[in-house]
Amino acid sequence: MHDLRALESFVWIARLGSFRAAAERLNLPQPTLSTRIARLEEQLGVALFRRDGRRVALTAKGQLLLDHAERLLTQRAELLAAVADPGALGGPVRLGMAETIVHTWLPALIRRLHERYPAISLELEVDTTPHLRDALVRHEIDVAFLMGPVSHSRIRNRPLCRYPLAWVASPQLGLPEGPVPLARLADWPIITYPRLSRPYVQIREMLGQLRDRRPRIHGSSSLATIVRMTLDGIGVSAIPPRIVAQELADDRLRIISSDAALPPLEFTASYAPSPDSHMAEVVTRLALEVAAEDAAQDAAAAG
Repeated sequence: MHDLRALESFVWIARLGSFRAAAERLNLPQPTLSTRIARLEEQLGVALFRRDGRRVALTAKGQLLLDHAERLLTQRAELLAAVADPGALGGPVRLGMAETIVHTWLPALIRRLHERYPAISLELEVDTTPHLRDALVRHEIDVAFLMGPVSHSRIRNRPLCRYPLAWVASPQLGLPEGPVPLARLADWPIITYPRLSRPYVQIREMLGQLRDRRPRIHGSSSLATIVRMTLDGIGVSAIPPRIVAQELADDRLRIISSDAALPPLEFTASYAPSPDSHMAEVVTRLALEVAAEDAAQDAAAAG
């Protein structure tokens, strides 16, 4: 048995639980996928899947083949990585990321990827961390830069970067220069990342400690919207100063000193190790490199 395409098709059907999802992942017509599996089952003389409507499950023989097929495909990926010219390695990589990354070092990462691996094609998806986590677990994206780590047995997490959070407001709010207590900040709506995000939950818990006050938190998945609302004086935002560096330099916004410290945003590069995850590992490795350089440049500028 030497048809690696049939084994790759088999592995993706087993992972995703349906022929349709695997066909979309491999960019193949579903009849082509069905033909590959039928020939593989005929060649082996065993049934590999049990059909239940649109979903499929592995038989005992299918589970046994999956273990061997994944090892074989892993060896193939390792062989290509060791022998092939880096410029020849490529293919599509589905990359999901939080918007904070888009506004910082993503362009530098794309440039470096295209310099070292010109055959890579990126499919970019910008979304909130909960949605990215779900997409990663469902194998709908290959690697994600999100507020991690992702707690899942199949996901590997690498610490990627961190951004301090600060209270930021328009000068028109008239907040004082000295440390502003949380109760005074809460006179205004707090504008931050969306509901269910880590910053939103943490800020809600902080405000919940204020007696006889009902927290007002405006959550948004769009950083541009958060910045616009802050500039318009709608409320006090909790965002990384890095995102509004120009607005701070132009005195259109200012950082508000407060005794209510905000925890930093912690990002990870997360992916599911698999026989064909070599390019996801390549993207992760370069992202770590670019993020470290970006952090060093930001620290030098601040110093």
